[in-house]
Amino acid sequence: MHDLPRLRRLLCGSVAFLDRRSRPLLKEGRFAFLWILLLLVSLSAASQTNSSSSEWRQFRNNPRLTGVSTSSPPATLKVIWTYDAKQSILSSPSVAGGVVYVGVGNGDLIAVDFASGKLRWKYATKSFIDESSPAVGTDTVYVGDLDGVVHAVSIRDGSPLWTFKTQGEIKSSPVLVNDLVLMGSYDGSLYALEARTGKVRWKFQTEGMLHATPAVVGDTAYIAGCDQMFRAIRISDGKQLYEIKAEYSAASPVIDGDRAYFGTFNDDVVALDLKARKELWRFDDPERDFPFYSSAALLTDRIILGGRDKVVRALDKNSGKQLWSFPTKARVDSSPAVAAGRVYIGSSDGHLYVLDAATGAKRSEFDAGSALVSSPAIVSNRVVIGSQDGVLYCLG
Repeated sequence: MHDLPRLRRLLCGSVAFLDRRSRPLLKEGRFAFLWILLLLVSLSAASQTNSSSSEWRQFRNNPRLTGVSTSSPPATLKVIWTYDAKQSILSSPSVAGGVVYVGVGNGDLIAVDFASGKLRWKYATKSFIDESSPAVGTDTVYVGDLDGVVHAVSIRDGSPLWTFKTQGEIKSSPVLVNDLVLMGSYDGSLYALEARTGKVRWKFQTEGMLHATPAVVGDTAYIAGCDQMFRAIRISDGKQLYEIKAEYSAASPVIDGDRAYFGTFNDDVVALDLKARKELWRFDDPERDFPFYSSAALLTDRIILGGRDKVVRALDKNSGKQLWSFPTKARVDSSPAVAAGRVYIGSSDGHLYVLDAATGAKRSEFDAGSALVSSPAIVSNRVVIGSQDGVLYCLG
C-alpha cells in the first residue's frame, strides 16, 4: 500500500521543481498541472480505501487496532463455505491476496482459499497456537505459538523461512512496521525482529507478562501489560518514551489520536490521555464485576467491546458513559469488528451477533454451535471467524 503523505510530498516537490525551471512556459497551464496532480492523489486515496475493504492483514485489521472495515457485509449472514480444521480455533483470521490465514489449536497455521474454502497449505509449528493471530506481509505470514516461538512462513507454499524463540509462550499477535515484526511474549518482553531474517533488532523488558498485541502509530508502539503499566516505546530504537499507571490488562489498546482505550482485569475500561499522560476516564459497572478481555473497536464517537459479564457495550469516547448494552448468554472474549454501521461479535454462547452500532439493537445472529472466542475479520462483504470446535466460517 502506498504511503499517501509521502506521495503528496513528492508531488509537491515535483511541482516546485517544474515551477522554478519552467515558469515562462507553464503560466496558467501550471495550475492545470497542479489540478491533475491533486486528482491523481485523490485517486490514490480512493484506491487505498478500496484495497482496505479487500484485506484484513492482522489482528484488529490495522496497526492502530481499530477493528473497523470499509466493507459492507449483510446484516443477516448465511454460510458461504466452511473449513473443518479438526482442532479448536482461538486465533483470529487474517485475509490477504485471496487467502485466509489462521492458527489452529494443534499448532497448524493454515492457508484457506477465500473464494472456495479449500485448503491451500498448512504449516506445522510443532507446538500449539492459542490466540496469536497471523500478520501478513508481502510474501511472508508471521505467527506465534505457546512454546514461545515466532514463525515466518512463505505465503506461496507454507514453507518455513525462519523461527525465533522467546522465553515464554506467545498469545500476542504480530504487528508489521516497516521492516520489523513487533510481538509480545509471556517472558515480559516486547520484541522487534527483522522481518526478513528474524534477527533481534531490540527488545524491551517490562515487569510482567505481555499478552496483548501492541498498537502502533508512526514510530511509537503502545502496550498494555500484566505489570499494570501502559507504555509508549519508540520503534526506531526500543527506548521507552513514557509510561502511565494503569491496570493489569490482557486486552489490546486501540489508539485514537492522543488517546488510548482498553479493558482491564480490574473489571473496568480505561481511557488514557497520552498527551497529558494520565487517566481520562474509567468505566466500571457497579452491578457487575467481571474482567474485560475483548479489545475495543473504535468509531467516531464511541468504542465498542465485549465483557466477561456476557455483555457487549458501547461507551462514549469522551466521557466513558455507557451508550448502550447488549446481553449475550455467555462471556464475550471475542473482539468486535465494525462495518457499514453494524457490529459483528462472537460470544462463548456459540452465536455471532450482528448489532446496530448506533443503538445496540440486534439485527441478526448466526448459530455456530460452539464457542466463538476468535474475533471476526471482515473482507469483501464477507465475515470470517473460527469456532472452538475447529470450524472456520465464511459468512456473507
